[in-house]
Amino acid sequence: MNIEIKLNESIKDSMKNKDNLRLDSLRSIKAAILLEKTKSSHNSILEEKEIIKILQRLVKQRKDSAKIYLEQDREDLAKIEISQSKIISEFLPDQLSELELTEIINNSISELNASSMKDMGAVISHVNNKVSGRAEGRLIADIVKKTLSN
Repeated sequence: MNIEIKLNESIKDSMKNKDNLRLDSLRSIKAAILLEKTKSSHNSILEEKEIIKILQRLVKQRKDSAKIYLEQDREDLAKIEISQSKIISEFLPDQLSELELTEIINNSISELNASSMKDMGAVISHVNNKVSGRAEGRLIADIVKKTLSN
């Protein structure tokens, strides 16, 4: 099912159930998508890949905010951010395990004949195209770096 359709259905359900936290999270997703549509000349159509990038950015923002709140002993605010990141993550595709990701990275290194750290950017780009939102960029970079440095 299209992410936007699923999002709209979830917003309706949240309104019916009076689940304000979920509703706020879903509305933030919708607002980010609408902002992206109006910002660029996409003729009001975004590809799933672009929507997934938006969702990943929103999850990362929430996790970063939660981390800051925890450092400042604001557990009440951190709990809200963590809950929102979990709700937003529901719309992301299933994430790859580290083992599956390592296998994809090793295949990409072989395909590109990468042998040194100079090839790291090309490998990361290749892997990102293959996994398309099913893995965090930071995790991909860490595994590529570890693999190429050996």
